[in-house]
Amino acid sequence: MAAARLLAATIDAGTPLDGLTDHEHGHPQFRALDMRDRGLVRAILATALRHRVTIAKLLARRLEKPLPANATVLTHILHVAAAQILFLDIPDSAAVDLAVTHAKADPRTVRFSGLVNGVLRTLARAKDAELPEMLATTSDAPDWFVERLTAAYGLEQAKLILAAHRIEAPVDFTAKADPAKWAEQLGGTVLPTGTIRIERLSGPVAELPGFAEGAWWVQDAAAALPAKLFGDVTGQRVADLCAAPGGKTAQLVLTGAKVTAVEASKNRLARLAGNLERLGLDADKVNADILTYEPAELFDAVLLDAPCSSTGTVRRHPDVLWTKSPADITKLAGVQRALLDRAVKLVRPGGRIVFSNCSLDPEEGEALVAGFLADHKAKVELDPIRTGEVAGIDDFVTATGFLRTTPAGLDIGNAAISGLDGFFAARFRRIA
Repeated sequence: MAAARLLAATIDAGTPLDGLTDHEHGHPQFRALDMRDRGLVRAILATALRHRVTIAKLLARRLEKPLPANATVLTHILHVAAAQILFLDIPDSAAVDLAVTHAKADPRTVRFSGLVNGVLRTLARAKDAELPEMLATTSDAPDWFVERLTAAYGLEQAKLILAAHRIEAPVDFTAKADPAKWAEQLGGTVLPTGTIRIERLSGPVAELPGFAEGAWWVQDAAAALPAKLFGDVTGQRVADLCAAPGGKTAQLVLTGAKVTAVEASKNRLARLAGNLERLGLDADKVNADILTYEPAELFDAVLLDAPCSSTGTVRRHPDVLWTKSPADITKLAGVQRALLDRAVKLVRPGGRIVFSNCSLDPEEGEALVAGFLADHKAKVELDPIRTGEVAGIDDFVTATGFLRTTPAGLDIGNAAISGLDGFFAARFRRIA
């Protein structure tokens, strides 16, 4: 029952899945579960979101007429059960029985309990015949996203990205030192970029080798790239803006920079401080709104990993496509532009700015940068990213000198450990 209620909170209220399933601050019904059941509920929710369109279409085939628009509770019950029947290793009968029990227990759905039973039992009988064809012809993404993705990347690349979204992302780590050693300890492999990758976690992150010693931190391979675009910053004063949870701050500290981590949220800054403490690293930490932050001295370099639509992280966060809209992308692009305009004022003439985000949408990337450069011709120039300057990035450097990764990139022969988050990065130099 918890899974259907949490799905409602995501779809109907737009609450991020990570927040609902946080072990300390998540939804009360989630926190009331034991750890084993929490893992199962999280898997059911992620599956229901990752295959939302496929599930909806297969359920629709079993209905004589569409469900009423206000029958959202019933829809969520059916989706949660269908996710188990179609994609998870859970007995069909158990999924059906639990859904019927849930329908009977809720006054809004009690009269539909017979429909729930009939629809799900016929779905279970038909899944082997119908599921492969549906997966082959369905994108499992909202139409607006498919249209924008196709316009930006072309039909074939868009199909590859959408296919990658159906596969749960592997787990990546950045090691403080000796990635080969820690890859062996963790049972993973070292990617061309230096990131350590394992297919799945076998238990809590805190119980993995090296966690207590602060030998590594969890960080997607793509998220680890922007901080590397500064090259040698030994002894330089570098600001990491929007710094939490601190992975990029840690990278910059390890390069020998004098780092100031700026974060507007007190809670997120506290999390960053805790992460740095575990790693045995230190940086100046500032709780401030970047738009009003006034450092005592301008920085040699500024990293702005800006808040965005997060459409590049769908493999990890399948709720993103169902809690965001084109209007959100436009709004967030405006926020990013304001932050980037401010970042320029925080770096000295001759200093560099790296702007990045985890969006696949050009409105938050290439188009935003084009407008930024046009408005700052006298102050800023593009410092093109070049192949060969950072290990493993050559396939991600665009003709215009941007960095653009997608979930369909980094094909290493096994879909379960291929791909990386969708990221965009551009580098600038302040000239006046």
